[in-house]
Order: sequence, then structure tokens, then C-alpha cells
Amino acid sequence: MKKLFSIYKTCVTIAVAQALSYRLNFVLSLLITLGFNILFPLVTILIYGAGASFPGWTFYEVLLIQSVYTLSLGFACIMFSSVLWATMQHIREGSFEVVLLKPLNPLFFLIASNFDMGSFGLIIGGGVLFGFSLAHTGLVSIIAIPQFLLLFAGGFAVMAGLQMIMAATSFKWVGNSRIPEIFDSIMTFGKYPVTIFPNVVKGITTFVIPVSMIGFFPASALLGRLETTALFAVIPCGLFMLFGIWLYHYMVRLYEGVGG
Repeated sequence: MKKLFSIYKTCVTIAVAQALSYRLNFVLSLLITLGFNILFPLVTILIYGAGASFPGWTFYEVLLIQSVYTLSLGFACIMFSSVLWATMQHIREGSFEVVLLKPLNPLFFLIASNFDMGSFGLIIGGGVLFGFSLAHTGLVSIIAIPQFLLLFAGGFAVMAGLQMIMAATSFKWVGNSRIPEIFDSIMTFGKYPVTIFPNVVKGITTFVIPVSMIGFFPASALLGRLETTALFAVIPCGLFMLFGIWLYHYMVRLYEGVGG
């Protein structure tokens, strides 16, 4: 474990050094992602600005949900988002064998060597939005903080699992560049209060593909509106991530060469 941590630390150091070496590219990436964050809550602003609302939720409460979603997305993008594209590229070019020759787990190697500093703007933008919305929703109880951290970790596990599943499909479905768009559509449910959806959708987004954990449940903990039973939703989140990791390793064993 110490060796793996040392390798990961070295890879992160290299990624940071590369980002600082190309400062203009890094700054532009930050500005683009920050601009995306400005537009991100635009739909919510338009809805509440027009006098409508999500039933039972104030503007700043919905904004808090979306800020937590953005933070989780930012951390996941920095650590995992490049695994899909790196896997696809290796398979298409026939260079995945080089990855397999490394004295490391191939998934760990791709995660460590593709640390993405370009998505850091998501964390900055999400953090600013988080602080702004939280300042307008009242005081947070002490017990809400550990609940928030637990649920936020669950959401992060969901994001990791999604990335692993998408990357795993590359081994047999090489032309899968549209897969991220499909999963992005599914993750959209995590941006809004799950209570506004039918019970079937609520059950699927909580226990089957638990995208509600990415934004809704952690924010609900901070707002003091979390049902105790929602804490059990962390379990399917962990299982979802483990399934994604297992599926990736299983597809690696089925790898047959260039082009999948």
C-alpha cells in the first residue's frame, strides 16, 4: 500500500508540474470550467425568476444541491474522468499491451497516470457556489457534518463506479464515444430534489443507479432534511463502485488486442 501511495503521489506531482509548465493552457481550462459553473444553475435561476419553483424547495436549497453535485463531479473528473479516454486510445492504437506489461494493476496505473488538473475549475466554481448557497440556508447542525461527509463519499463512489463502467465498455465496444452522454443524462437526476420525481424514478436513482447521492442526499443532510433511512443508500453506492472496478478487471481479462 505504501508503494502504491508513493507512485500515486509521484504521478500527481508530475501532473501538477505539467499544468504549471503550460500556464496559459491551465488558466484557460480553469476559465472555461468556471464559465461552465456560471451557466450551470441557469435553469434553476430562470425557473425561480419566472415565479415557478420545485415544490417544497427554495431557490438556495436547490442551488446547494447543485453545488454539492458540482463539487463531487469536480473531484471525480480530476481523478477518474481521463480513464475512459485513455483506455479507448490504448485499445484503438493497440498500446494497451504496454499497460499490461507494467508491474502494476492496469486500472490503478491508468488512474494514477491520468490525473487531470484541467478540471480543477469545477472544484473552485462548486466551492464558491457551495459557500454562497449555504450562507443563505441557515446554520448547519454539528451532527449534519459527519452525515454530509459520509453521503458525499457515497456520491464520489457512484461517480467512480460510473467512470469504471464506461471505461470497461471500451474493450468490446470501441466506438463508444457517446456513452458519456448517456451517463451524463442519467446523472442529471442528481442535480435536482429527488422528491419531485415519481417513486419509481426515486427508487432507481437511490438504490439501482444511486445518482441522487451525488448531490441531493448530502445537501439534504446539511439542510436538516435527511431521512435516517437515506444513510443506508451509502451501501449500494459502495457496491456500485465495486461493481465498476470488478467489471473493468473482468473486461481486461477478455482483451484480445488492438480494436478490442
